[in-house]
Amino acid sequence: MLEARQRYVINGILLYVVAIVFVSYLSFLHVNNIDAQTWNALFWVIMMFACMHAVSRTFVQESLNRQFYYFTLASPQAIILSKILYNGILVFVLSLLCYLAYILFMGSKAENNIMFLLCVLSGSFGISSILTLVSAISSRTNNNFTLMAILGFPLLLPLILILMKLSEFAINGTDWLTSLTYFLLILLIDAIGIVMAIVLFPYLWRD
Repeated sequence: MLEARQRYVINGILLYVVAIVFVSYLSFLHVNNIDAQTWNALFWVIMMFACMHAVSRTFVQESLNRQFYYFTLASPQAIILSKILYNGILVFVLSLLCYLAYILFMGSKAENNIMFLLCVLSGSFGISSILTLVSAISSRTNNNFTLMAILGFPLLLPLILILMKLSEFAINGTDWLTSLTYFLLILLIDAIGIVMAIVLFPYLWRD
């Protein structure tokens, strides 16, 4: 309900994704056919910055009074899981929008669209769990956006590299059996991120 009252924020993020995809299209306008590796790398670079921008406001935008109200209303585990779930859905919607904009402006490079979308879906909740916890940590400091970038990028890098490899398999049409190991790695990172958030967030919440 709070997000619905501030729809301009979400609309701004969606506009940011479409605008940066369009600018990327203009940058490669002189190239008749952008190669698949560049297309794939550019997609995840855009997604990493868009997700950082979208999730960074998770705790920063909330006042101390509202956080105290949440403290009396629900357990810290319920708070962090709900925020991870919401951010995961938001990141997935951003990813879908970015993918649709890619298809519109640059064409689709993925031979296996189902694998690519499953890669995006599984990666969305991993990105959400990591950045939501980082947002909670950085909200306790004065330089929250700086700390968000310092902590967020190194933690996201292993996940992004795996997602890039798996999406490359989807682009090349690699069989599902070969891709299964990478899907399991992504799910493992997702689980680790969620468990770490559940374990560490109560200490931040009590502070």
